[in-house]
Amino acid sequence: MTALTEAPRRTGAGAGILSRVRRLVSANPSALPTVAAVVILVGMVVYGEVAYGRIVQANTLSNLLINNTHLIVLAVALTFVIITGGIDLSVGSIVAFSSVAGVMLSNAGWHPIAVLIVMIGSGALFGLVSGILIRYFNVQPFIATLAMMFLGRGLASLLSTVPERLGEDSPLRWIGDQVKVVDGPKVNDLVITPAVVVAIVVVLVAFFILHRTRTGRTVYAIGGSESSAALMGLNVKNTKVLVYVISGTLAGLAAVLYTSRLGTAQNITGVGWELDAIAAAVIGGTVLTGAYGYVLGSVVGALVLGLMNVLITRDGKIPPEMTTIITGGILLIFVLLQRAVTRKKE
Repeated sequence: MTALTEAPRRTGAGAGILSRVRRLVSANPSALPTVAAVVILVGMVVYGEVAYGRIVQANTLSNLLINNTHLIVLAVALTFVIITGGIDLSVGSIVAFSSVAGVMLSNAGWHPIAVLIVMIGSGALFGLVSGILIRYFNVQPFIATLAMMFLGRGLASLLSTVPERLGEDSPLRWIGDQVKVVDGPKVNDLVITPAVVVAIVVVLVAFFILHRTRTGRTVYAIGGSESSAALMGLNVKNTKVLVYVISGTLAGLAAVLYTSRLGTAQNITGVGWELDAIAAAVIGGTVLTGAYGYVLGSVVGALVLGLMNVLITRDGKIPPEMTTIITGGILLIFVLLQRAVTRKKE
């Protein structure tokens, strides 16, 4: 009798969740791509568990977060930029320059705090230059950040063309050290790193800025209509500069997180990462034409890309080149979905 009464309750709970999701999408159609990304992520987890096993366990989920902290931070950076209707192609090159410079300075005996300031500050400087070009010289974001992409990659190559290894005793490695949270059976431990904590803080702060501050409302307004935002008295020009400074700063931070985990840096680090970050943001529901986007959705998009790599590795039969093809296919689907949503709103 108890089992019979519990079954309808569970069914009712599931129906309630579906009903709330349906109301959310009906009230805000722009949330549909984000909901679709969550569904895809859950579907990938279920498929991986059924096909390969050992997906829904502590160590796999821990590694998924640890290995993709830099991508999560970059996806958050691109979310700010894309919501304004812009683009930032320089984040991968910023990671390369910041990581190479940081490792070389650390090995030269610089204080770790000074190294962190240089790595993150150099990213902010790249973003500031992009923002100034876009604001004061009316350069298109694509061209301005493309120039910064070449500049960053060139400066990284000028510093070093061979891998630079972080010293074993460098304090920067502490950011990538694993801390056991739950001691599971065998190797099934739940672990995190300070880098994961930093990424979570970045996500929470970005969420607060975009959804709870005047700056965030200005970012969305710029993406909707820059001229209308200016007529409303919003600080459009300075906010546009700020968005690219935020993007560059987060790219420098991503360099810190990535370098502390691997312990190496080279001039080819970050090639194509700007496209991965754009893909993560778009998969998470950020519309390329601007005005719509969610930080948490971009995090889901980054996890989708990270989990896809895990499943391809577990399969063993799929060539690594398929990762790019699958990413392109998923991205195309979400772009078409976004287009359908924006047409409906129009």
